[in-house]
Amino acid sequence: MNHAIPPREPGDSARPRRTCLSVPGSSAKMIEKAKRLPADEVFLDLEDAVAPEAKAEARTRVAMALGESGWGGQLRGVRVNDWTTPWTYADVIEVVSTAGAELDLIVLPKVTDVSHVHALDLLLTQLETTHGLPVGRIGIEAQIENAAGLTHIDAIAAGPRMQALVLGPADLMASLNMRTLVVGEQPEGYDVGDAYHHVFMRLLIAARTHGIHAIDGPFLKVRDVEAFRRVARRSAALGFDGKWVLHPDQITAGNEIFNPRQQDYDHAELILEAYHWHTSQAGGARGAVMLGDEMIDEASRKMALVVAAKGRAAGMTRQAEPFRPPA
Repeated sequence: MNHAIPPREPGDSARPRRTCLSVPGSSAKMIEKAKRLPADEVFLDLEDAVAPEAKAEARTRVAMALGESGWGGQLRGVRVNDWTTPWTYADVIEVVSTAGAELDLIVLPKVTDVSHVHALDLLLTQLETTHGLPVGRIGIEAQIENAAGLTHIDAIAAGPRMQALVLGPADLMASLNMRTLVVGEQPEGYDVGDAYHHVFMRLLIAARTHGIHAIDGPFLKVRDVEAFRRVARRSAALGFDGKWVLHPDQITAGNEIFNPRQQDYDHAELILEAYHWHTSQAGGARGAVMLGDEMIDEASRKMALVVAAKGRAAGMTRQAEPFRPPA
């Protein structure tokens, strides 16, 4: 399996986002370290990770850092402040004016309505035009963090430049008045099922309807890697594309969890090869056939393509024998 980060192609919305590393924009040391970490995406945070008094200084530091050398090929982004604050427009203007050619995406927090996305799109278009950048290349990831955002999620997902929906669990839990202080764990007393299942599926369905990524939010107990693995497996099993990470150990675990298992990847490629041959004239042009003890058909092909595509995007290689037509 190849774990190397693929060559950087700015603006490529199809790139894997198994791990999206949040880095405080107020820490030059952490920004420098992040350049060499194997996360699929790194975004420098100007929102919750930066105190109000430090916003302006952090903004300049982030804008300069995004354009520096030494990055390892990750998708490069910034989380700006949300539109209810006085800082959003200045965040976008300084970062894009300074490092727009190197910027892949903007994470927009606390999105409650598609108008937030349209406002950012218009500002980005003006800046791209002014600075001679390709119009529309910088993508938007919308963070869903409250009940209003979840209610309007379909319109948000259909907004311009949208590349991903991101779950913001802490603010969402507060918005819903959940009685818990632990992000990522079930509220005490909720002992049947998953308290967050509706939220996960609502976000996932909206993302899939509009062909964009679905990203799970952070797990704040950064030293408890086993607990991170447990909660990450939950969203990976549902079909999420990745998860926010806050620590290098979470990157390693997340890249593994949001890849298919080797045996699943091998089997998916086998299904695709077998189905392609059996539906061809040489294979009898059949629509449903047996592959070992398993019947496969067009639905099987679609399921296998999901797993195979994730594996290919992550650079996985076959370790099992390919399909061989019967003699």
